[in-house]
Amino acid sequence: MAFGRLERTPGPQPMSEINVTPLVDVMLVLVVIFILTAPLLASSIRLQLPRAEGAQPGTPAHAVMLVVDTAGQAYLDDEPLGADALAQRLRQIAAEAPDTEVQLRADTAVPYGRVVEVMGAAHAAGLQRIGFVTQPTDGAVQGTQK
Repeated sequence: MAFGRLERTPGPQPMSEINVTPLVDVMLVLVVIFILTAPLLASSIRLQLPRAEGAQPGTPAHAVMLVVDTAGQAYLDDEPLGADALAQRLRQIAAEAPDTEVQLRADTAVPYGRVVEVMGAAHAAGLQRIGFVTQPTDGAVQGTQK
């Protein structure tokens, strides 16, 4: 009998690098989630605002956004309301804060009569400050005019 050593093969060495595959999987899932939720964070009412030159609006102390889309539907802070519900909500806002500014956004395709109806509802509710939201013209530079 021969006495000797048994030859040992070295075992697997500990892995010292990070496994990147799960990290990439998590990042891709987060990217997909952000892509799906980003449009929801912006205003969901699509409008084509009229273009006008003028001063950039300041931010009032308290303001509500009143939107009239192409179908003539009125939205108060992105909530669709009928004529009676709109008038009641505007009266409630005027009772809480009479100096509230109504920022009116209306699509260019909305008939002028519908815009006047919405403005009349705001005025009848007691809200005197009404501002019109427009897009700047292509040639206008902020703060200067050509």
